[in-house]
Amino acid sequence: MAVVGAGIAGLAAATVLAEHGVSVTLYEKRPYLGGRVGGWPSELRDGTTVTMSRGFHAFFRQYYNLRGLLRRTDPGLQRLTGLPDYPLLHADGLHDSFRYVPRTPPLSALGFVALSPSFRLADLRAMNPLAALPLLDVRVPQVYDRLDGFSAHDFLDAVCFPDSARHLAFEVFSRSFFADPRHLSAAEMALMFHIYFLGSAEGLLFDVPSAPFAAALWDPLAGYLTRHRTEVHIGMAVEHIAPTPDGGFVVASEREEHPYDGVVLALDSAGLRSLVEHCGQLGDAPWRERIGRLRTAPPFLVSRLWLDRPVAPDRPGFLGTSGFGTLDNISVLERYEDEAARWRARTGGSVVELHAYAVPPGAVREVEHKRLLGQLHQVYPETSTATVLNARHEWHADCPLFPVGGYRDRPTVRTAHPRLVMAGDLVRTDLPVALMERAATTGFLAANALLEQWEVRGQTLWTVPDRGRNAMLRALAARELTPTVRRHSG
Repeated sequence: MAVVGAGIAGLAAATVLAEHGVSVTLYEKRPYLGGRVGGWPSELRDGTTVTMSRGFHAFFRQYYNLRGLLRRTDPGLQRLTGLPDYPLLHADGLHDSFRYVPRTPPLSALGFVALSPSFRLADLRAMNPLAALPLLDVRVPQVYDRLDGFSAHDFLDAVCFPDSARHLAFEVFSRSFFADPRHLSAAEMALMFHIYFLGSAEGLLFDVPSAPFAAALWDPLAGYLTRHRTEVHIGMAVEHIAPTPDGGFVVASEREEHPYDGVVLALDSAGLRSLVEHCGQLGDAPWRERIGRLRTAPPFLVSRLWLDRPVAPDRPGFLGTSGFGTLDNISVLERYEDEAARWRARTGGSVVELHAYAVPPGAVREVEHKRLLGQLHQVYPETSTATVLNARHEWHADCPLFPVGGYRDRPTVRTAHPRLVMAGDLVRTDLPVALMERAATTGFLAANALLEQWEVRGQTLWTVPDRGRNAMLRALAARELTPTVRRHSG
């Protein structure tokens, strides 16, 4: 089997196939594994080699399938470390925290409202509880039937959700998709609410790798795959795929051409569109048209700064921000990553990372770099006197966009060809998963779909419940099938 793309989805698919005795070739055009969660070496001015990446990723404890993938090489997940809180800060001074929020639904949602300073009594009285009822019983795919026609912004308007709480709570979800809430399907936001608040008991606390992504996650998994007879080709792009008369495929890279019994496509939106466009015999016409319509989220910026002095000792490892312009969060890497901690111990400085999730497409990069630094100075004033010894600015625009009304147009794991399957966070599945967990889950599903043809049982999947956990809340949600939402005209 050929697996095209070695991000989380491709690695998950290759792992399950290889574990079941399938000969797998894994192709990745980048010179590293992990896709958008990958890492590569970079040299600082003093000659130190460090690992650069595309930025912070939270490994939430509801990511059962992703964590199952990581357990292949780290059974106790010792290479993940938990951060003590998920703090949020708004420019008006409001602070929120998930550390003391109860984890048991529905106390998790009620506890957040009770403990959050962003919910005032007057705001709660002004809210429209009927419009919020769909959040109480989120089911897939029914939630898309009910809410995919509205934006996250307009849904929150219908609920009369308080502005302060909207910025600090719900926009955390929409910005996780690298999208403005006006352009994100309300169904995706509702699904996230279910996953983290009413559908699971793990809450919003999370783990992070204690070493750079490559060392902690993907290098060990590459060794595991190699021991299972998988050929791993990094830096090798697939240029063409064509079906063969025997039901298989010929896969051509820039260096070689080989026949395979089946193919897993685990690419980002742009890469998938490009490959399908150049492979005229791949898939049927409706499928090819749907692939051609896939959209990409706005560009995002990750700035990593090596400062000559430390940030204040009480600064958290991660802070979500709102109201500070383009700045969405700040990470202090030496708080949790061993490589940054060693640099901090040797130099006395700090390694700080800044995220801007949905930058306007026409933004001038140098201006945005300076603007993001200025916003850091607002949030952490002690950094205004620090010298930036080294800086790396990563710009990318390859995350999938989940626009209003786009769910039915997204591809599924299975295609018209039984041995051509798809995986990735852009792929539609009738399971309550999102982001990195959707990538891992669809990777497992893709492998299972191929193994099924040889009557081989594949990977068991775990998810949060596929409906609201509380019978009383489900009954309340059934009272209002469709929220009254006014679409935003801007």
